[in-house]
Amino acid sequence: MSDSLPPCPECAGAYTYEMGALLVCPECGHEWSPADGPAGTGGDRVVKDAVGNVLTDGDTVTVVKTLKVKGSPTGIKAGTKVRNIRLVDGVDGHDIDCRIDGFGAMQLKSGVVKKV
Repeated sequence: MSDSLPPCPECAGAYTYEMGALLVCPECGHEWSPADGPAGTGGDRVVKDAVGNVLTDGDTVTVVKTLKVKGSPTGIKAGTKVRNIRLVDGVDGHDIDCRIDGFGAMQLKSGVVKKV
C-alpha cells in the first residue's frame, strides 16, 4: 500500500501511511494533506502574518509584540515598522529576512509581525 503513496516532503521517507485525511511519516512525524500537491515546489509556499494576511517579498510589516534580542539591552519594541522584507526558508521557523533600524540584519518569525 505504501508503494502508491508519495514520500515524505520533509525527510523523503518512503514509509508514509494514511491517517484519516492526512498522510503521516513515521520517520520524522510530519503530517500533510495529499491535496497539497507535490512537495518541494518552493514557489507555492504561503507565509501569513499574525492575523492571517498573506506576506510577499517587499512588504512593510510592524512587530506586534516586544521581542528580546540576544546581546541587546532593549530589544525590538512592539510597533516597530520593518520595510522591504524578504521571505526565506530560515532556521527554526524564522521565515522573514529583514533589516531593522538600530539593530541591523536579522530574521523574524511571521507570527510576530502584522502587514501594514
